[in-house]
Amino acid sequence: MESQDTDSVGARLRRRRLALRMTLRQVAEATGLSEGFVSQLERGVHSGSIATLQKIAALLGLEVGDLFTWDRSPAVRRFTDQQGFSFGVSGRKVRLTPKQFNHLEAFLGVFEAGGSTGVEPYSHGESEELLFVVSGEVEVTVGKTVHHLAALDSLTYSSSEPHRVMEKAGDTAMVLWAMAPPSY
Repeated sequence: MESQDTDSVGARLRRRRLALRMTLRQVAEATGLSEGFVSQLERGVHSGSIATLQKIAALLGLEVGDLFTWDRSPAVRRFTDQQGFSFGVSGRKVRLTPKQFNHLEAFLGVFEAGGSTGVEPYSHGESEELLFVVSGEVEVTVGKTVHHLAALDSLTYSSSEPHRVMEKAGDTAMVLWAMAPPSY
C-alpha cells in the first residue's frame, strides 16, 4: 500500500529531487541504487535504511534529519545569533533559508577588506542565481566578464557559470545570494 502522506520522508525526497530537476535515474546512478527502489522510497512502499537515506539526502543537499522534521511555521533568524561559516578569503557566509526549502536558497555573505569567495572562480549546480549588494563595493567575475557593483546593485547569472566575488573598496562588503532551485 502506497503512502499518500504529502509530508512523509518519501514525499520530501520526491519534492526535493524535482526541485533540483533531477530524474529518478540520476539519483539511482549517483547513489548506486536501482531506479525502481528510489521510486518505491518516494512512494512510501519502502522506508529504506539510514545508510540509504544518508546517500540520497547527501546527493540532494540535505541531512537525514531534514527528512524527518521540519517546522513549516514562519521562523525569525537573527543575524546576530548566527555564526555562519568561513568562506573563501576573509569571508563569512550565513544561511538565511532552511536547508529543507525546495525552491529557494539564500545566503548573506560578509567580506572583510580585500576578501573574496576564493582565488579561483567556482560553480555549483544549475540554479538561477541573484547577487544583491547590501553594502560596500564588490567586483563580480562571471565567466570572463567583470562587473563592478555598489550598494543596492544586483546581478543575475547561472550558478553553473564560473563566478567569483571580491570586495573592492578596502572596507567591509555585504552581499545577498538567492538561488533557485537550491544548489548548496
